[in-house]
Amino acid sequence: MTIKGRYRHGVHKLEDGRFGFRLWAPASESVTLHVDDEAVAMQRMEGGWFEAQHACAPGTVYSFEPAGVGRVPDPASRLQQQDVDGPSVVVDHDAYQWVNDGWRGRPWSEVVLYEAHVGLMGGFRGVRERLRDLAELGFTAVELMPIADFPGERNWGYDGVLPYAPDRAYGSPDDLKALIDEAHGLGLMVFLDVVYNHFGPQGNYLSSYAPQFFREDVDTPWGPAIDFRQEPVRAFFADNALYWLKEYLFDGLRFDAVHAIVDKDAWLGELAPWLRSCVPQREVHLVLENDDNTASLLRHGFDAQWNDDAHHVVHHLLTGETRGYYAAYAERATDKLARALAQGFIYQGEPSPAHGGKPRGEPSYMLAPTSFVFFIQNHDQVGNRALGERLSVLCRNQPGALEAAVSLQLLSPFIPLVFMGEEQGADTPFLYFTSFADPEFAEAVKRGRRSEFPDFHGEQDDIPDPNALESWERSKVESAYSERAQRWRTRYRDLLALRREVIVPVLKGTTCESVAVLGDGCVVARWVLGDGSRLSLYCNLSDQNVKIAPGLRDAAETVFHESTQGATASLLAGLLPAYCTLATRVAAPATDKREPS
Repeated sequence: MTIKGRYRHGVHKLEDGRFGFRLWAPASESVTLHVDDEAVAMQRMEGGWFEAQHACAPGTVYSFEPAGVGRVPDPASRLQQQDVDGPSVVVDHDAYQWVNDGWRGRPWSEVVLYEAHVGLMGGFRGVRERLRDLAELGFTAVELMPIADFPGERNWGYDGVLPYAPDRAYGSPDDLKALIDEAHGLGLMVFLDVVYNHFGPQGNYLSSYAPQFFREDVDTPWGPAIDFRQEPVRAFFADNALYWLKEYLFDGLRFDAVHAIVDKDAWLGELAPWLRSCVPQREVHLVLENDDNTASLLRHGFDAQWNDDAHHVVHHLLTGETRGYYAAYAERATDKLARALAQGFIYQGEPSPAHGGKPRGEPSYMLAPTSFVFFIQNHDQVGNRALGERLSVLCRNQPGALEAAVSLQLLSPFIPLVFMGEEQGADTPFLYFTSFADPEFAEAVKRGRRSEFPDFHGEQDDIPDPNALESWERSKVESAYSERAQRWRTRYRDLLALRREVIVPVLKGTTCESVAVLGDGCVVARWVLGDGSRLSLYCNLSDQNVKIAPGLRDAAETVFHESTQGATASLLAGLLPAYCTLATRVAAPATDKREPS
């Protein structure tokens, strides 16, 4: 009897109350299922599948034993008893009673993302305790960094090896559901960052009984590429995406580094419409991280992409940094900022110095501004620095520039993402951290981390050890109540209130009208909003006042935000002060709205 479960991998509850177990092990002649102390021979099916049924209760521990391999966890484990190497646990998702089961989500245009590391916030319960505060500040969505089970208790999450299992260091499946349930009750969406381009370096056993899961002819920084040509492989990850949306009621997914997926375009092109067809009654949002700037995917089912281009050019203008990929944004940086504001991507097929001079990207000028997630910090851009410094540290000598950049980010028609701690001006670092148990492997990780920064200005020993507990402790962001922190919180609350009241209601249908460069680090960008009104942002990230020609300002504009006191009067006098963003609005021209006779 073939198991008719909701998902094609792992454990499924059957109609008679028993559970069905499935494993794809095409390289194995036989597989034994160990349930508690009982051994059950699994039936070999077509295509390399093994199946078994067993009467057991939720909470029962089990493992698989492919012949000649030894016991391994379920690669589609819904929960681990302890860590990634041990047995898996049977989970009954139907047992949780949702309080806000009528939640249907919110439109994409209303999204303001708050990216959070669950562990640093105290696990699922700790994030839950912060929800009301985040909602009151004006955030509408919390994006959780990856939670899939990883080795040890501390990790960014990108070393996950069991994509279906929330890591026990963060709490139980019910703790996660309670977090999402409460968020929905507060009107907050919850997104999850999922990783389908690789598995972590420890705790993955697929190659021992399903080597067909990987391609030996294509190598990646993490080893052999995952083989998305195989139907069971595509099903493993497609079902995982659906699993988070259906069993935990996540409102959206952020797909990590899809440029590292071989044969990605075909699979992703199928994935988005399939997921939406599976949850047609809800607002579900799908976001990409894609260094290839593949704009076509944003016209075929995906809501948006993280815009690294916009981040990189803003970061260069704020800090002057030109090392690494920032070198590709240093030449004519203000022109590049203008292009990002006008068209989303900066590189739309042009040769990129950061990519060996090869062409990068596709034309994006036809996409709506809401097709791009705009951030000035995130886990990658802070944590992948040698010392994990935030912009609050890097811009310490010119805090007004950072304030102007925040205003530009939150009042532009792009979808904003704020990294945990930004809302209070945190200056704690966000370091790369792990907790590998094997001392030799942990030492190799430390050496590898330090080798990533050959031009580091200092001693290599100054780069924190990822496996040291101190790296984790230093990365925690405590709630701050200093006068400075409260000023930042007030700034974010006021800006997000303006966005909610002035921009969001008419964001759908927005198009860019023009962007003009006024001087180094200084632009004016104008968009026509959905109701025909015009939003203008005058942004000066430089330390010089910039003259504005009469034709580039409109005295009839209604000013609704200025990040520098007196900026309105200065604008009318033909100057835009240093470190300033000024936001204005002009009503749509009056038209005869009578129906034609």
